Amino acid sequence: MLLELKRIYVPPGQRVLLQNVTWTELEAILEELGEHRAARIAYDRGILEIMAPLPEHEFDKEIIGDLVKALLEELDVEFVSLGSTTFKNQFMEKGIEPDQCFYIKNEALIRGKKRLDLTIDPPPDLALEIDITSRTHPNIYLALNVPELWRFEKGSLKINLLQDGNYVESQSSLNFPDLPLIEVIPEYLEKSKTAGRNATLKAFRNWVRQQRL
Repeated sequence: MLLELKRIYVPPGQRVLLQNVTWTELEAILEELGEHRAARIAYDRGILEIMAPLPEHEFDKEIIGDLVKALLEELDVEFVSLGSTTFKNQFMEKGIEPDQCFYIKNEALIRGKKRLDLTIDPPPDLALEIDITSRTHPNIYLALNVPELWRFEKGSLKINLLQDGNYVESQSSLNFPDLPLIEVIPEYLEKSKTAGRNATLKAFRNWVRQQRL
């Protein structure tokens, strides 16, 4: 399996599916791939997906992630940003690497930890997926009990909240309930493509401060 894996080349924007992958094999594959890589994985009961993101996917991920960080900083909320950390649960036979994720309400529970185990640790409070390649796997996030999933697709931000065992699309965020983020986040993302990252983040921070007055 590992010898074959080394020979696999996944072009940007494409994905490879491997079937009948055991949990032991998954752990070995993750070890082989290493942590410092562009490819993302998703694992659901024996089916492993390996996807290589497009440059535009990475751009959107970074800017939206920066906007969320700026928002949390302006609101003076402690958080941990774990990027594309691998989250997996052996009992559920599921694993995922979000484009970006944040511990917010549960930040204190994982503060200082170098490794997370979702059989005992809480899942991220917020996960972000950029859907340029239609990679999002809501069923995996659902099984891992991630309370809020953001999906950015075709210039639109969709906020999904976990309610009664299912994701329900919402006009507002669970973590930022009083802010119109489904309109504002895409607006500032688009602004960054002409004004630049730093100018956009500065303008966004000013907007957040105005909302608090």
